Amino acid sequence: MKPCHNCQAVIDEYLLDKQLEPLRELTVDDFNLCHDCVTVVSDACVTCGGAVYVPRNESTTPDYCPACRADAIDQTGHDPGWTLETPSV
Repeated sequence: MKPCHNCQAVIDEYLLDKQLEPLRELTVDDFNLCHDCVTVVSDACVTCGGAVYVPRNESTTPDYCPACRADAIDQTGHDPGWTLETPSV
């Protein structure tokens, strides 16, 4: 059992796996946060329409799910980051 990087609580793998269900191809092993320190937002990914996860201390919701971000890196060799860049005015 690993401690949460945010609050140092022991990560309850069962609860976190249940919360991560909407995220494709991710398991509790991909996270260093407990279920209390992460929020899953359904239908937020701009590419696939899937869920994204947001660490509780973040103020913005990511635009890409981890799987689509990884796909973009594999296809283009460029990391799009978690959020879309806002156009300059």
